[in-house]
Amino acid sequence: MHSDYETLAKMSASLADKIAPLIGQQETADSVIEDLFFYRQTQAATSCSMCVVEPSIALVLQGAKSMTLGEDVFKYDPHKYLITSIDLPAKMQVLEAKDDAPYLGLVLKLDLAMLGELISQVPLDKLNKQSLNKGMTLGKMTEPLLNAFTRLVELVDDPESMPVLAPLIKREIFWRVLNSEHGAELRHIVSTGSQGLRIARSVKWLKENYDQPLSVEDLAGLAKMSKSTFHHHFRDLTSMSPLQYQKRLRLMEARRLMVGESMDASGAAFKVGYESPSQFSREYSRFFGLSPKRDVEAFLATAK
Repeated sequence: MHSDYETLAKMSASLADKIAPLIGQQETADSVIEDLFFYRQTQAATSCSMCVVEPSIALVLQGAKSMTLGEDVFKYDPHKYLITSIDLPAKMQVLEAKDDAPYLGLVLKLDLAMLGELISQVPLDKLNKQSLNKGMTLGKMTEPLLNAFTRLVELVDDPESMPVLAPLIKREIFWRVLNSEHGAELRHIVSTGSQGLRIARSVKWLKENYDQPLSVEDLAGLAKMSKSTFHHHFRDLTSMSPLQYQKRLRLMEARRLMVGESMDASGAAFKVGYESPSQFSREYSRFFGLSPKRDVEAFLATAK
């Protein structure tokens, strides 16, 4: 067991050395490989930041990180990876990072079509295994999985092979996660006709239409469920109600508009679907801990 732990640590360090020059001094970098992204941070965060986590597999190669979804906290490092099966508004925090040993991580977005093809080949005993039906979970890193990620990153330096081999290696990665003891939640989402897949369609609609009036009845109809059944399964997967989910998307987009596009609070409130600026201000303050104006001022001060 100890030798396995050391082997994974060495493999993670080697892969961290490979992505370090690819990301340079940036905090985020797209790779030339579709749906693969690199992340870097030189200081541990003193507080959480909000983000929408897309369906993905996330690895920490150096340092440690946490994602908070509702009451659940998912801490991961080179020995654990994060599986997110649907779009989820969550709190993110880098726990370990230094100037001489920055946090380094990578994220591979899920290809749900490819996963749907692969699931037909998963052994029946695993398909029938009950999952917790959560939209976010942790997996235990293995040498074969980390080896596959290493080979995927190495294709950056092999552009001739990339178009042929990248899809094959992604397929291997998805297969290993689907077929692992931690893949039940992911299988729940991509199984045709499953409740998870139907909730995922509703989540996709919410993400694309967060500024529209919300009708839980319509969402339940989209999922082909009764209102009570829909509400129950939605909360199971996302750790929040549909209304809370929409509210978080609205507030996070409003913050982006105020910080990134210099929009005032009232303009941002109306843009994301609020009819009352005062209600927006109250909900924003509860969510971010500061009024819209003070939050933007604090953000801009730290960015200088």
